[in-house]
Amino acid sequence: MEPADNSDTAALPLPNLIPRHRELIPTPCGPIKPCSELSFPVKIYFCVTVLSLLSVIGLTIETLTQQTEEDFTISFIQLVGVVSCVYYVTRGILQENRQELVVFVLSILLVMFRSIVNFTVLSAEQKPKLLARFILILLVGSFDVICAIILIQSESMMAFRVGGALESLQSQYFMLNLCFSMLTFDLQAQLCLCVLLTSLPAITLLHNIISATGVLWACLKVTISIIAILKELKPLVWIFLSQNVPEVVYLIYLLYMCFLPMEGSTPEHPPCVQSAALTK
Repeated sequence: MEPADNSDTAALPLPNLIPRHRELIPTPCGPIKPCSELSFPVKIYFCVTVLSLLSVIGLTIETLTQQTEEDFTISFIQLVGVVSCVYYVTRGILQENRQELVVFVLSILLVMFRSIVNFTVLSAEQKPKLLARFILILLVGSFDVICAIILIQSESMMAFRVGGALESLQSQYFMLNLCFSMLTFDLQAQLCLCVLLTSLPAITLLHNIISATGVLWACLKVTISIIAILKELKPLVWIFLSQNVPEVVYLIYLLYMCFLPMEGSTPEHPPCVQSAALTK
């Protein structure tokens, strides 16, 4: 019996050869770690951050139904930003993606800055209604930023686990994450721009139709780019590049119309500034 026990013991891997990590979970946005691999402090931070962002989303949706058209537009843009923050922090933690965490920190700081500016310009009657949301955003935002900066400075092994020891594969994984991050940020920016443009009274019906179509265009562009990245299809890459040309042309046109001298306008107060001032 003893020789059999010795053979069973010899068949077991040595302690230094046992894998320290579990298998990665494949997702459309790349492989992620199982939540069981996260350390206890990171689990606490992840849960608190997601719950706090969901709370801000709930408060923002509640105030959307109680605001004017102009405040509705600004709050809706904030809603898009907070929803994007949930995506950024999820990918940043489960993929050990530093660039997603950097974008998350910048987005949180932007939301906090917007809340401070919006709260300072409110009247004395409106401030008590938004005081709870304002305090929650500042407290939660400060906590999220500090903890995210600590995670950014921590060591990341995800690139090695995906690409192995080859530095070329690790660099490809880094570029893949960078492309996904840029696509997500581009989609967020386009949604906010379309919402902002449709709220300006000086924008014509044609521009409203173009802005509404821009949302579908942005979603289609992101879908094509993701498929091109995952399937490594060069024809789709060229289609994606061609889809950016109309957006750049339209943006240049908007900038031109914004600063184009018109009757009744001055260099210090271009048409877009005058139209924005009329809404206040």
